[in-house]
Amino acid sequence: MKNFQTLKFLDLFRKFFESFGINYPVMRKILTVKLTMDGRRTPTIFNQQGKKKKKPEENGFIKSLGMYAILSVMLIPIVIFGENYLYQMSIFFGIIMFLVMTSMISDFSNVLLDVRDKGILLTKPVEKKTLNAAKTVHICIYLFYLTGALTIAPVVIGTFRHGILFLLLSVIGLVLVNFFIVVLTAIIYYFILRFFDGEKLKDIINYVQIGLSVSIAVGYQVLGRAFSIVDMNITFSPSWWQFFIPPIWFGAPFELILQGHSNLYLVVFSLLALIIPIISIFIYSRMMPAFERNLQKLTNNSGGSKRIEKNWKKWMILIICRSKEERVFYRFANNMMRNEREFRLKVYPSLGLALVLPFIFLFNQIQMNSYNDLIASKWYLVIYSCSLMIPNAITMLKYSGKYKGAWIYRTAPIQNLAPLYSAAIKVFIVNLFIPVYLILSVIFLGIFGLKIIDDLLVIFVTAILYTVICSNYLRGTLPFSESFEDAQQSGGARIIPALLLMAVFGGIHFASTFIPFGVTIYFILIMISTVFVWKWAYKSLWNNS
Repeated sequence: MKNFQTLKFLDLFRKFFESFGINYPVMRKILTVKLTMDGRRTPTIFNQQGKKKKKPEENGFIKSLGMYAILSVMLIPIVIFGENYLYQMSIFFGIIMFLVMTSMISDFSNVLLDVRDKGILLTKPVEKKTLNAAKTVHICIYLFYLTGALTIAPVVIGTFRHGILFLLLSVIGLVLVNFFIVVLTAIIYYFILRFFDGEKLKDIINYVQIGLSVSIAVGYQVLGRAFSIVDMNITFSPSWWQFFIPPIWFGAPFELILQGHSNLYLVVFSLLALIIPIISIFIYSRMMPAFERNLQKLTNNSGGSKRIEKNWKKWMILIICRSKEERVFYRFANNMMRNEREFRLKVYPSLGLALVLPFIFLFNQIQMNSYNDLIASKWYLVIYSCSLMIPNAITMLKYSGKYKGAWIYRTAPIQNLAPLYSAAIKVFIVNLFIPVYLILSVIFLGIFGLKIIDDLLVIFVTAILYTVICSNYLRGTLPFSESFEDAQQSGGARIIPALLLMAVFGGIHFASTFIPFGVTIYFILIMISTVFVWKWAYKSLWNNS
């Protein structure tokens, strides 16, 4: 197997691992296998044609780091403009923590919660301590790559701008941030594992992942509230609640050391940035055995109950599904989305963000103007932002943990699979989008009044049209027919135009509000367009599949 450069660097710390009683040669071999397996991708059933043949050791995650490197360029202005280090570096670390924590939740939770290797390796002369260390290092390796791609440009440019001491503080801060994120995620899962088991535990974990995503988004907004702009100067007003905002901890050492501004708050923040990650690592190492024992609950399927289809659901299926085949596929797609935890792991956090994002825009507007000005404005159109979840969710529809069973599509006694596409989209709209949209609509009606009912109808129909357009990402592939291992290599660049398209829809809607009966006319036009596009899209998808 390949001798990875990462492991060669890890060899420099061999004595450090062995000082904790870890069998380093065994841990290294486990990591070699894990990194090798990460680089292998299973060919999909119906999409082998037209794809380039991959090299055995090619790793989709490593290839995708280019997108993060491009994103890092956007962070350069935050670092180099001005010398208000507390504000600049708090924002910098806030963005990094947001992106890394989100990636940790969506991409690495399945590694942290993996119990499969225990059944294989612990039957061999491998100690639990060594296996746990291999799992932790495995996560840290990928977090190192991710953090490096996100920060390489701003840190290098910032070093030329602020000096070598800036580089030293940045590297130490980023290492501590990564340790803090890994341990924080593990501690949260640890407490969940203690109180739940079996199928219920797996469901609870999904809900916690939604909560973490929402908390990250809200926390990022709270970070901005710690600073205020007075006469074009950014000022910091110390307060007790800022001790609970980690990005400020990691921004404080830059202000303390590079600017020489010393006060009690900056000293305490800096100490927290150093002490909390170290304490959390100590806690993590002590609780790791109990954490691994509780992980065995994930293999316990007790407590799971079969879902009985309600009468109202049967009635709804008869209404929204026209053919018998489509009703069958609707029930199939509904079961797949409910039971695919990997799908929920990657999609559900975006549902939480879709619920929070419109209110973030509203709160920012209230800070700039009054509540009465908000009600009189057209800011209710920010509800369009909840549609940003659609491209990611639609892209995920083609992946499944049971993708090898997709051969049944070709053997089923049906004329075509167009109903499968439409049924999968309808399940997404009914189960995921409509609940989010109804919650937002009720709250927005309470804020802006009944005058926005027609606008809400337009937004809903537009979202359906937008969903059908985004379903173009399924072209050439069947729902649930590809492995989730391929999901990391797909869709990044393609989703960006889809997000811009929703901005275009919002702009047209906004323009229609200035025309007499413009919203009503736009509603009729968008409704006709949706009906036409819906009929055309799935015939086109079937012809190209």
